[in-house]
Order: sequence, then C-alpha cells, then structure tokens
Amino acid sequence: MATLKISNLSKTYANGVKALDNINIEISNGMFGLLGPNGAGKSSLMRTLATLQEADEGTAFLDDIDIMKNPVELRKVLGYLPQEFGVYPQITAYQLLDHMAILKGITNGKERKELVEYLLQKVNLFQKRHQKVKGFSGGMKQRVGIAQALIGNPKLIIVDEPTAGLDPGERNRFHNLLADVAEDVIIILSTHIVDDVTELCANMAIMNEGSMVYKGTPQAVISELNGKVWQKIIERNEIDEYQKNYTLISDKMVAGKPLIHVLSDSNPGEGFESIAPDLEDVFFSKINVSKEATV
Repeated sequence: MATLKISNLSKTYANGVKALDNINIEISNGMFGLLGPNGAGKSSLMRTLATLQEADEGTAFLDDIDIMKNPVELRKVLGYLPQEFGVYPQITAYQLLDHMAILKGITNGKERKELVEYLLQKVNLFQKRHQKVKGFSGGMKQRVGIAQALIGNPKLIIVDEPTAGLDPGERNRFHNLLADVAEDVIIILSTHIVDDVTELCANMAIMNEGSMVYKGTPQAVISELNGKVWQKIIERNEIDEYQKNYTLISDKMVAGKPLIHVLSDSNPGEGFESIAPDLEDVFFSKINVSKEATV
C-alpha cells in the first residue's frame, strides 16, 4: 500500500497570493477527495505534487520518494490528468496512447501494443481506437486522459476537475472508471463538485484560500451538523436581512424563490424546518466559517 505524506507545504506566488498555507496531510490507497471553490489552492497543490511547480517550504513523500528533491523518480510512478487535458486532435486514440507509452519508456513494441489495447478496453474505447480524438465527446476525451494516466502502473494518480462540463451519463461512466482504478492506487480527485466527493471518496479534505479547513471522512463531518441545519423558502428581497440575522450556509432558487439553509443549534424561528445535512451543507458551512475568520 502506497502512502503520500505532505508536511508544512507552502507556496506564495510573485503577485503575493498565498496559494498553499502550511498544508499537512497523509493519504493512503483509494480515492481521496479534495474539495474547494475555484481559487482555493487545489490546482496549486496538484501541480506541486505533479512536480510542475516547486513549493517555497515543506516536504512531500510518496513512500520513500522525496517529491521535491527527486521529481524524476516521482514521475515514473505518477499518473496525471490535468484540468485542461490537451490532446493531439489529428491523431487517433490508439496513436495518442502509443505515443504516451513511448514517452513513459515502454520501448518494446509488442508490450506497448498489448498495454494500449488493454487500456482502451478498460476505458471502453476499444471500438473507437482508430477514430481521431478531435471527434470525441468531452467524456470520451476524459477517458482517454485517464487511460494515459494509467500507463506505467502508477502508485499515485492525480485528477484535477475531471467531471467539469460532462453530461450526467458521461459523469457516471467516469465515476465508475475511477472507482475501479482506485482499488490499487492512490487517486487524488480535486474538484469543486460536491457530488463527485460524496459518491466516490471514503476520505476527503476541504480547502479554502490556500488552507485545509477540514480533513477526514464525509460521514464524520456530515454528522457534526446533525440537528443543526434548517431550511426555509423566503422572498428574494429578504436575503440580505436573513444574512444579517442568521448563519446562512447557502441559498438556491426553487420555483423562483430562494431556499435558504442556515446553521443553528436550535430552531431559528417561524417557518424553518430541520433537515438532514449533506456534504454540500458541510462544504458551504466550512467555506463560510473560514471566510468569516479572515475578515
């Protein structure tokens, strides 16, 4: 079983933005969800672990590999699917994976052919192997992306916002593929989509403004809010008033009116009803609390 241990990792960009602020976490085999809003520092952490940028301080080890000092060793056991997976549009799925396998050092032609065909079967694209990637849907391109990330028997796979822009059917297929792969390796799933983490991850962290604001299991953090989340449908012109008077977790439109969720140890007042919390409530409550702490 592989273990990734991150200690005191920090990164400040030239413009003064502190993208990573003393990150400490340990991750073992399986699917690990990294949840946070856009700009939380997720991609900065992923890029650092993928050896695409250096940290200012701190260490990261994958088993005995020092990621900061030995990036070449890490890349041998790394699979990476970035947020924007650039493909060569004029070549076929088979040619793309064959090319990537050569870059990963698989020089034996027979071995490479068997590997590429196996991966195409695994991501359910074998029948499309001779079609140009430019004609693929978003979900098919993501499956090609995860196939290339699997080349070389990686110990660590990083996927950054993999389901953004996918339709529900493609998203489900991608989820099933990730869950299948995660049995044998560490997969870090970086996303702002709460349902991705709810459906896939046994362990997770929430990031905001470069810091970890929660680490643990989805079930444990949801249980912290049991009996504390209340909802009510209000008028649109009442949102500011409720924001001033209550700890507002979130609001969304339902049939043209805002449905608000508030955090309270007891019934906050007339018209509110208690509801079972979910990970979305946790996400917004943790983000809002960390924002208030920095004001």
